[in-house]
Amino acid sequence: MQYTIPHYYKQFRCIADKCPDTCCAGWQIMIDNRSLKKYSKVKGGFGNRLQNGIDWKVHAFLQQGGRCEFLNEDNLCDIYKECGANMLCRTCQNYPRHTEEFEGLREISLSLSCPEAARIILGEKEPVRFLTKEDSREETYEYFDFFLFTKLSDTRELIFQILQDRNLQISVRMAIVAALAHDIQIRIDKNSLFEIDTILERYRSNRMIPFFETALKPYSNREEERYKNLQQMGAVLDELEVLRPEWRVLLKDIRNELYQNGVEHYLRSREEFLSIFESIEVYSEQLMIFWCFTYFCGAVYDEAAESKIKLALFSTIFILELAHGMWLKQGKQLSFDDFTDLAHRYAREIEHSDPNLNKLDQIFQENNIYHLEQFLLCIMN
Repeated sequence: MQYTIPHYYKQFRCIADKCPDTCCAGWQIMIDNRSLKKYSKVKGGFGNRLQNGIDWKVHAFLQQGGRCEFLNEDNLCDIYKECGANMLCRTCQNYPRHTEEFEGLREISLSLSCPEAARIILGEKEPVRFLTKEDSREETYEYFDFFLFTKLSDTRELIFQILQDRNLQISVRMAIVAALAHDIQIRIDKNSLFEIDTILERYRSNRMIPFFETALKPYSNREEERYKNLQQMGAVLDELEVLRPEWRVLLKDIRNELYQNGVEHYLRSREEFLSIFESIEVYSEQLMIFWCFTYFCGAVYDEAAESKIKLALFSTIFILELAHGMWLKQGKQLSFDDFTDLAHRYAREIEHSDPNLNKLDQIFQENNIYHLEQFLLCIMN
């Protein structure tokens, strides 16, 4: 078995009651069978409370006001307090560590939805490196398209190279990755996986950059179209499951700041925001790397590679929009902590809801608002 992690992975330490948020509220915490068995055997008064605080049909902790039954007033876990760390369920032991499972491979990341993990991910100034180790464990899946997975892995490796080429503006890097994913999806849909190697060689070519410098020009200097497109594209956020009521309030406030005074105000403020917020390029790179590492190769299970890249593009674009709006709301002030807070709040609403991830995946495949050309328009302006 091979294990892959980003190089900053081991920096994470839970900050417990010092955390500005809690991972024990706002989502349904599922309990693995092994933990359920242990919980059923706990004796005494706390055992009664523990067993009464579980939905045994759903295999999840009950909630009170959106908070886990065992989250106390200090935002600490009573199961941990009463029984120790070894009694935490798998979800609670692992979070914010996120594992994607493939045959013979586990890819483990930190979830952006955790404030401390977001601080680590976005605080990293250097390009992310990925570390691997192996053990003697072996496994075989009943069905696993290893050929497709190999092509996806090769594609993602090139995606990382493109995104981390700091000789190019991040907008150009994102646009090239969007185009690459589109070309790869065409080959997947045609069941022409053997053509993917040729596509990758083309994108590795020294001619790639001059080609895209010319090809992307028609998408530049169309800021007013971008302004309209963003509002159309962002409307999907209102159609998703809401995990925290304050998320809707935040969206409404940010949209008012950004759009209520019209396109000219938006464009002037955005130009100023980008000119003084020097870390945008690095933040955008790290966000794109995070989303691509976490989700792209999952396309081996549904063959929807391009929609995984669209999730990365959409998320990066709209986290930056949130930051622009918050900067306006706060009198043109935005700290690193403000930015990481916005990123984690966005990711929490998306990553903690399978229905939301699935809905976005479907919409990115089916709705022309999210066609490649619309993304290029948003990226290049």
